[in-house]
Parts: sequence; structure tokens; C-alpha cells
Amino acid sequence: MTDLLFTGCDIFDGERRRSEVDLRVRDGRVVAIEPMGGTDADEIVRVPGGLLAPGFVDIQVNGGGGVLLNETPSVDGVRTICETHARFGTTALLPTVITDRPEVTFAALDAVAQALASGVPGCAGIHVEGPFIAKARKGAHDPSLIRPMTEEDLRRLVASPVRPLLITVATESVTNAQIARLAEAGLHVSIGHCDASYDEAMAAFENGANCVTHLFNAMSQLGHRDPGLAAAALDHPGVWAGIIPDGHHVHPAMVALALRAKRGERRMIAISDAMPTVGVADTVFTLSGRTATRENGRLTLDDGTLAGADVAVIDVVRFLVNRMNVPLEEALRLSSRHPAEFLRQEGERGCLRRGARADIVWLSDELDVRGVWIGGKPVPLDA
Repeated sequence: MTDLLFTGCDIFDGERRRSEVDLRVRDGRVVAIEPMGGTDADEIVRVPGGLLAPGFVDIQVNGGGGVLLNETPSVDGVRTICETHARFGTTALLPTVITDRPEVTFAALDAVAQALASGVPGCAGIHVEGPFIAKARKGAHDPSLIRPMTEEDLRRLVASPVRPLLITVATESVTNAQIARLAEAGLHVSIGHCDASYDEAMAAFENGANCVTHLFNAMSQLGHRDPGLAAAALDHPGVWAGIIPDGHHVHPAMVALALRAKRGERRMIAISDAMPTVGVADTVFTLSGRTATRENGRLTLDDGTLAGADVAVIDVVRFLVNRMNVPLEEALRLSSRHPAEFLRQEGERGCLRRGARADIVWLSDELDVRGVWIGGKPVPLDA
């Protein structure tokens, strides 16, 4: 057994900030948070100043390090995405395949299954975002590839060994009966890229959908006579909502409104919706044969449509704290504990308590990432 003792800074355990304590790790798992001053460890890891916190958990990551999962649906592609985001403190993520041909969708599922089997650090499952969505709310997805879910699609999804498996669907392309079957098989069903009415959305939730994908983006909006999917997500106490607080996708006032609306259930999740530009200097990439351009922190297609985000989770944490005055502890919960709870992995990730994985990020007082550990092993921060 290998004992590590992290000492020298405050520790956020997933719920609250604690001072004058050390973090003890053994064989990649948290043993205890204990009074500062212990010396009986194989290695003392000194982390002078700042804060140790659970590593970030991101449920929507299209790419990173110059790789888009759709373009590289392989174990190597998954590994590059995970390694890139790990440098920014994301210790667990769902590589996300967006609307594409069936062979690409299921190649991505197979790649993630292999990545999980071989223990690729940071790979926690998969997010399948489309093609079973609505053309009316396609966003940057290729409308020619959007289609209804077939019985064969459903069978192959349910048969996949990958869990967690999060799938974004729209009520226009997937029936409530199909939603129920997916949920019964243990998949996380999220409603997104969808023009559903309030009542249609509520029916999907009652049949097993338990999340919405990038709240406010690519969905029917709040209206005083037609509340839409956005209102249903905020109103239903059992529904989680991912949101992109990057300053481009959602106005800060709407982010704040959503946080207040869901605070009682604590079912908001900060996501990156990251594209391949994260971690590299590239200014363009290809999305379903179309060119997406990076400029001033925005990623857009030629027609101005937002094409994912140019951020990692640490960037949305900084935005929440520095631009919106969200308390740091709440921003960290949104980025680690909440997504872990949504994925039903609350004892495994998103916290630093006995038995949890030693997935850790060390942040400076300025919220710079100074160190990252996955399963107690240090992550190189240089590209």
C-alpha cells in the first residue's frame, strides 16, 4: 500500500471548506481528512496555499487537444481528450459524440467501452448528443443527419456495456415509451435540442428523462403563456440541468435565475460543452464538414451559430466566481459534486471523503490550476 499525505492548504471536501487539516490517500482512495501535522506517510505532498478540491466532473465534452470525438472515435481520441482536460482540473468526463451517421455514433460508443476497459484516466462514460433531436432546435448539428430513433438504435444503445451512458434526445424524435425503456435500462436520458411544450417536456420527465442538455440553449424558451422546455426543467424538482456559464451561451442573469430556481434541489450542473480548441492554439476546426472558427472566446459556424464552447470547467468556475459573484464553494459543487451525484457516483467522485477516488485539483487563490491527481497519481500539467 502507498500512503500519501497532502498538507499545506485548505481542503474543500465537496460540501464545505476546511482549514488546518491534511488529506490522507492510500492506493488511490481517500482515507481521511485529519488534523494537520501527521508525518506517518510514505510520501508527504506539500501544497502550500490555495485549496485542494475534488477534481471536476464534466458531463459534456465534445473534444480537446485538437481532437473532436466525432472525427476521431477511437481509444486514442478519447485518451487525448481526457489528457487535455485533466491539465485543467477535469478528472472525470463524458466524451460526447454529437449528431452523425450511425457508424460514427456507435464507433464512439465502442471506443469509450474500450477506453473504460483499459482504464484510460479520466474517461467516465459517454454522452450521445443526437442524432435523435429536433431540426427546429438543431443548433450546430447537421440537420441532414437528424432522425427518429428506431428499434434497432434503441436495442444497440441498451446493449452497450458503457455506463454511465447519457443520451440527449428530443420529444420530436423519441417517444415517451422509448424514453421509458432507455431509463429502465440504466441510461441517463436528457432532453435537449428540442422544441417541446411545457406539457410535452413534463411527460418526458415523468417517463424517465431526468436532465436537460445545456439549459436555455437549443430549446423552447420561457414564455408567460407557453413556458416551454426551459420552464419545465426549472419547475420539475427531480430534473437536473446542465448549463454553460461561459459568458457567450447564456446571459449571466439567466444563469443566476436558474441557480436560484434549482437551489433547493441542488440539481444544476456546470458543463463546458468543450470543443477541440481547448488546450491548443488552433483557430478553426471541422464540424460535420463545416468550418467552425474561434474568435474572442467564441466558436461559431460561418452563419454565426455557436458551435460548442472554447472553455474547460475551470474557466466556467472562474466565470461563476469572478463575474457572477457565486461563492467558490457553490461553483465547485456545481462542477464536481453535482455532476457526480447526477451520474450516481456520489461516493466515487465529486467529494474527498473516505472511500472516494483520490481525484484532486489544487487551485491557487486566483483559481489557477497548480496540481491535478487522478486516482492519487499526478497529472502532467504541460502539454
